[in-house]
Amino acid sequence: MIQHVCERAAQSLLLHEVVVATDDERILRTVERFGGKAHLTSPDHSSGTDRVAEVAIKLEGDIVVNIQGDEPLISPRMIDEAILPLMQDKSLPMSTLCRRIREPGEAFDPNVVKVVKDPEGFALYFSRAPIPYHRDLWRELVPHREGAEISLCYKHFGLYAYRRDFLLHFSRLRPSPLERIEQLEQLRALENGYRIKVLETDEETIGVDTEQDLERVRAIFQGKSAA
Repeated sequence: MIQHVCERAAQSLLLHEVVVATDDERILRTVERFGGKAHLTSPDHSSGTDRVAEVAIKLEGDIVVNIQGDEPLISPRMIDEAILPLMQDKSLPMSTLCRRIREPGEAFDPNVVKVVKDPEGFALYFSRAPIPYHRDLWRELVPHREGAEISLCYKHFGLYAYRRDFLLHFSRLRPSPLERIEQLEQLRALENGYRIKVLETDEETIGVDTEQDLERVRAIFQGKSAA
């Protein structure tokens, strides 16, 4: 899985270097075997962003991108889409991606993070719960509810582009209350008053959070191999 992510990230038009940040020596050795570059980090980080920050201290460059290691279908175009806002607006501290939810089950799935944006495309909130909550139609939270109105629901992709200086500052902030409750590190930025630009993408990917996700991804790769 890590190799697929590295190979796809290397196809980005805007990234200059791909580095794996891990606290597991097995992953470190695996990356080195397929010719990748990896750094061993502290095992005490509370989030992936904090782990990336430890490595970013040793790197040059103005922008650092956090690409999750459980996204073997990540599109190089998605990575570039996340980076572009920071290249176009030097005042932005960080950016990320979203896509309109099309399947009601995703709106009610806690493994699918949802995001609500303001009219300028900045995040108002991220949650594992279905947001915005439709008061009249959603009397109870039922997965795969038939006919659920989800036209305003957006799924968030765990892909972040940071201004390097902001990333290092972010990692020094204490984990925030909402971050601890939802287990979403981006809420630390919002709770401390920082804005997150959220770009809508047409691309799709599958984060491997469960055995079912893994089987879905394997089926996709097997289908490509058969073709």
